[in-house]
Amino acid sequence: MCAVLIGGMDRLNRDYISAAKALGFDLKIFTGQENSIKRQIGVPDVIILCTGKVSHNARAEALRHAAANAIPVEMIHSSGVSALKRCMTPRVKAGGGRA
Repeated sequence: MCAVLIGGMDRLNRDYISAAKALGFDLKIFTGQENSIKRQIGVPDVIILCTGKVSHNARAEALRHAAANAIPVEMIHSSGVSALKRCMTPRVKAGGGRA
């Protein structure tokens, strides 16, 4: 499965990728400060927004892109690795990613 993380903390990028890989996800990360992310997002299986660490414009753009492409969106306020794992684990149990 492929997931996109928008927001989060730059210093945790390697940890985000490691945690996602352990759950069977390929993870693409955007800081939320990019000018236009909708062209770069593509069509992942899920978009995860760290609402506490993303600009309003990036959030709005991601939500519009998700709605237009029928992509599920998970919103988490915390930008920690454990919050990312909690968000991804139900998808693993539902059949996506590794068990």
